[in-house]
Amino acid sequence: MMADWSAKNPYMSKITECYILNGEGSRKETRHIVFDLGKSGLDYKVGDALGVVAENPANTVEELISVAGWDGNHIVTTHKGESKLRDALRKDVEIHRVNKKFVQSLNEKVTSSELRISVKLIDRTRESTTSFSSGDSALLQELMPSNPSDDPVGRIENMISNGEAMEDYIWSRDYIDVIREFDVTYTPEEFLELVDRLKPRLYSIASSHDAHPGFVELTVAIVRYSHHGRDRGGLCTIYMADEVKVKKTNVGVFMSPTKSFVLPEDKSIDIIMVGPGTGIAPFRAFMEQRVIDGGSGRNWLFFGDQSEKTEFYYKDEIESWLDEGHLYRFTTAWSRDQEEKIYVQHRLKEHGKEVWEWFERGAYFYICGDKTYMAKDVHKALIEIAIEHGNMSEEAATIFIEKTMMKEQKRYLRDVY
Repeated sequence: MMADWSAKNPYMSKITECYILNGEGSRKETRHIVFDLGKSGLDYKVGDALGVVAENPANTVEELISVAGWDGNHIVTTHKGESKLRDALRKDVEIHRVNKKFVQSLNEKVTSSELRISVKLIDRTRESTTSFSSGDSALLQELMPSNPSDDPVGRIENMISNGEAMEDYIWSRDYIDVIREFDVTYTPEEFLELVDRLKPRLYSIASSHDAHPGFVELTVAIVRYSHHGRDRGGLCTIYMADEVKVKKTNVGVFMSPTKSFVLPEDKSIDIIMVGPGTGIAPFRAFMEQRVIDGGSGRNWLFFGDQSEKTEFYYKDEIESWLDEGHLYRFTTAWSRDQEEKIYVQHRLKEHGKEVWEWFERGAYFYICGDKTYMAKDVHKALIEIAIEHGNMSEEAATIFIEKTMMKEQKRYLRDVY
């Protein structure tokens, strides 16, 4: 039955639990979120991801309609069919962040308005010394920006031709910001042609289905920030934290199975797991499964975040795994609990000798979390461990980590985002 549910045909689940994991005083908001799978027939294995179909915040939809001057009850057609504009903006398209296509369309919209007059007048001043009438002169003075950076046409052309300028502009803005800034007019149909379809978000599953039959659990960092005078946040995280009513709101979900981020079939094999922050999610699932499976393989978890007092997620469970002997070793890296910042890659190198001994005995190595910085630093640390404790050259160490372990033996596995 699992194949029946997909991104295009999600199962309508309900969230049964949605609570904050952080301790008092934390600057982060990390939640444990539980979905009821009901009679869906959905099943999953540890290492899989859950797809969640979000909706845009109702207040953002209404503000966009107001700023754009639209009628929310106007009937439109999207890839999902015919509906009221209000419903299409909430469920069919992404409006939480402006896309490049829309910014590029501003060029025609802005220059086709009264600003085109200023461009023509400016061009005439460059091409001719002919005197203008007093009316032309006054209009030119009014329309010409006192500062070149205030020229909307120039700014748009710069963004279109400069990829870095484009990225810098769009990362903190949504359509409300842009329509207000450039005072442009789009019909609902024009707008819907330019914006992106709403895409599901994937989250690493933080539970074993054997341990929690009928439910699937996530560890989610709620993204909140304020830009250009408005509070905003991540599309799906804000939806789950603020928009969804526990045990009431229907939320579309589906399974996204993994082919590679899996536990070794041989339950006697040792595993090392590195999952700082919400990267702990799949390893909570791994540990639940390893406990149920009852294999002899040892489990070593590296975890860290800003502070032990506020970010020690799943503390009770981890301590019980340690007490009962299921978790062989638990190594932490609390980056802000001392003057010098300490991260998981530092802890790996500190325990390099033992990590290398585990590798020589065939241990699997897993990493989950940030790919931009953390995963790269951990990867570099593994190569340095191979150099120091495996007595390898840098070239040989790199080949061992990147080719032998990752590609050939498939025992260095990553779930990074």
